[in-house]
This record gives sequence, C-alpha cells and structure tokens, in this order.
Amino acid sequence: MTPVGEGQRDVRHGCSRSAAWWRAGVAMLAVASLVACGHTARPLSESTGPDPTLPPPFRSLIPVIDIAPATGWGPDQTPVATDGLRVRAFARGLDHPRWLLVLPNGDVLVAQSDAPPDSRATKGIKGAVMKAVMKRAGAGLPSPNRLTLLRDADGDGVAETRHVFAEGLFSPFGMALVGDTLYIANANALVRVPYHDGDLTAASAPQLVVPLPHGPGPLNHHWTKSLLASADGSRLYVGVGSNSNVAEGGMDKEINRAAVLEIDPHQRTSRVFASGLRNPVGLDWEPATGALWVVVNERDERGNDLVPDYLTQVVEHAFYGWPYRYFGDHVDDRVPAPAAGEVVTARVPDYALGAHTASLGLAFSTPGALAGRYGAGAFIGQHGSWNRKPPVGYQVIFVPFTQGRPSGAPPQVVLDGFVDAHGNARGRPVGVELTHDGALLVADDVGDAIWRVDADPASR
Repeated sequence: MTPVGEGQRDVRHGCSRSAAWWRAGVAMLAVASLVACGHTARPLSESTGPDPTLPPPFRSLIPVIDIAPATGWGPDQTPVATDGLRVRAFARGLDHPRWLLVLPNGDVLVAQSDAPPDSRATKGIKGAVMKAVMKRAGAGLPSPNRLTLLRDADGDGVAETRHVFAEGLFSPFGMALVGDTLYIANANALVRVPYHDGDLTAASAPQLVVPLPHGPGPLNHHWTKSLLASADGSRLYVGVGSNSNVAEGGMDKEINRAAVLEIDPHQRTSRVFASGLRNPVGLDWEPATGALWVVVNERDERGNDLVPDYLTQVVEHAFYGWPYRYFGDHVDDRVPAPAAGEVVTARVPDYALGAHTASLGLAFSTPGALAGRYGAGAFIGQHGSWNRKPPVGYQVIFVPFTQGRPSGAPPQVVLDGFVDAHGNARGRPVGVELTHDGALLVADDVGDAIWRVDADPASR
C-alpha cells in the first residue's frame, strides 16, 4: 500500500502552466496561477490525520487556482490499483456518473448528474471565472438527469446490460432503498419511486416526499444531496452543502444548509440533525458502533494548506464550525462576527483528509472487502483540488479504523493514476460503494466510467 502524498507529480509545481490558462481564454486564471507561485504548499501529510497542522491563512487578492484539465481515458487506459489489487471497467461510456447504489440482487444504480443550470455560488466576474474553472475540470455540462441500472448477470465483474431506470430528474445524487421504495435526492427535493427485486425501470414517475434547500434566486451552490437510510428505514439523512464559500451572500441564504438533515419520510417532515458542516457529502454507518459518519468538503481561498477536508462522526445537535470557525475554534476572519453567544463551541472533526482534496465518496469496509486485504476502515473517493498548487486528491484512499474510530494511521492509496504525467485529469473519483462479493466500485465522472477494484488473481 502506498501512503497518501507519495507519487504526486512534481511536474505541476512550476508556473509554466499559466500560458494554458490564456489559451483557454480565461486571463484571470493565468494571473491566479502566477500568484500561487509565491506560496509553497506544505506536505499534504501535515493536513491529514486526527491532529493536522493548521498554518496561518494565506491571503491574496486572487485565490490559488491550479486544476488538472479533464481529458478522459484512452480506450485501453485504466486507473492504477495498489499492489495486490486489480482494476477493471465495470461499465464505460456513461455520461457523468456521480453516485452509486448496490441493490439487494447485485444490480447497480448509477446517478448520472451534473449541476442544475442555475447552480453557482458567486455572481459577477468571480462567478464567471469559477464557471470557467469548473468547465476545465470536466464539470458544468448539461446534466443527464437520470438513473441507470447496470447488471452483471454472469458475475464476471463487467456489466453486460444497462437500462434507464428513471429519467427526467433534477440533478439526482443520493439514493436509498427502503423495502420496496427507492428514495432519490434531487438537487431540489427528495422523491421516491417503487422498486421490486429485478426491476429494470421504475414503474411510475417520482413522487415528492419533501423539498430540499435549493437556491434562493441566482445562487445555488453545492447542489449535490447525499442520502442514507437508518437501519429500520424510519429516518433518512441528507447531506446539504452551503450556498457559498463562507456565507459571503449572507446567512439568510444558508437556511437548512451546511447541515445533515433528518427526514421522516412518512410524516414528510425534516429537521437539522447536525450543522456547521460546509459541504457534507458521503454518508455511511460505521459498522462496529452503528454511528453516522460523513465526509465534508471544507472552505476554500485560505491558501494551499487550509482548510482540511475531513471525515467525522455526525453527532446529533453538534455544530462543526462553518462559517465562523474551522477545525474546532479556529476563527475565519472573513466572516462578520456574530452576536455575542450566538456561536457555540465547534466540535473538532475526527480525521483530516488533506486540504482541498475534495473528498466526496464514503463507504465503510465490510468483512471480506477486497478479499480481506483491508480491515476496519473507510474507503473515500477524492475528486481532486482546484484551490491548491500542486493539485492533490484525484485518488481513492482508505482510512484505517480501530474500535469504531480512526486508528490515527495515515491513509493508504487504493486507486491512483487519474492524473497523467502531464498534469491532465483522465478521470476524477466521486462515489464509492462495495459490492456483495467485496469488490469496490468507483464512479468516475470525468472518465465516464465505473471502475471495479478487487483482489488480483496473480497475487494469490
């Protein structure tokens, strides 16, 4: 296994790529690349683990911008699995696959999705620049707005058939199956459709359960809505990201955002379960304790080394700091001070995942996962940075656990090679999910593929 941070491409440390920004027609990106050269990034390991090093914020007029341009995979190319594992394409040629759900019969649902047309965090010049950055990264294209069902009938690790299970959705993301009901978290609402074992398509149109925060007005940042059901199916948990970086549009635009919501699907009610989580994405139950955990994207524009994304237990009624604090009680001076006593002490996250890694997917290990090569712990898909030079993330990692909590050991790389030697992103990992036979599936929204990682027969 390779420790995180090793093997990152040194060719991206320099400033020669500023010309590429000009060729792309975005002059501001070139200036940002030059500004970044004056601030050397610390080793990623310093912003990783249970006790990360948090340096003073780096302030600049223009934020650090350095993103791996999206190019896609060649027909015979795949990511690189760590020693003892192999990776194959479970399915290719999918349009922007983002999130996964393995159904009881082994079929795989894929949410094919991108941002809604009105999704943006900032207006004006800065908003236009960020739109250009995301387009360069392979995002910001028209959303497919559908769920696709993949079936591997012969069990050879490759899906032979695919079917449009549901379409006409609104930037769908999270999915959860409770009995014969499939819940889908659209960008603007939680909806449901019937599902019975073996179904290839939904039997009826989606029905509204509850609205989800969306907007208001021209702002609609962090559109993805992850979804997880309680063990008995009586409650659903939805991760809702903030509508901004650090509430620059005002806290009135952040109602029920930067939070994990708890929904009663029968009463059709929702409440804030935990708050101050800037962009909570991957949700999963830790198997030893049954506790709810989440992967969170932290804020940007504080320099290369702030603020670490993190993995943490979600404690009911807890406040995790956003926007006023980060990683405990470190004050963000960009946010106007609230009234005295308005902000409670922020809970310190459990495990930092590195600044700007864009950690998204989360799946806890199960017995026999990857042929027993991994014990207790969490697989995490890292989509990759835009606000750090050199870029980081663009990997799938594993965080070891002991007795229901991170052991403190450094994360290990499971799947790499998404960025080529020239700094181009052939793919970007998003959702991760374990199959019933212990393989790891990885949704790659830039590579338009679902990768299957399992034990390498040659290493047995």
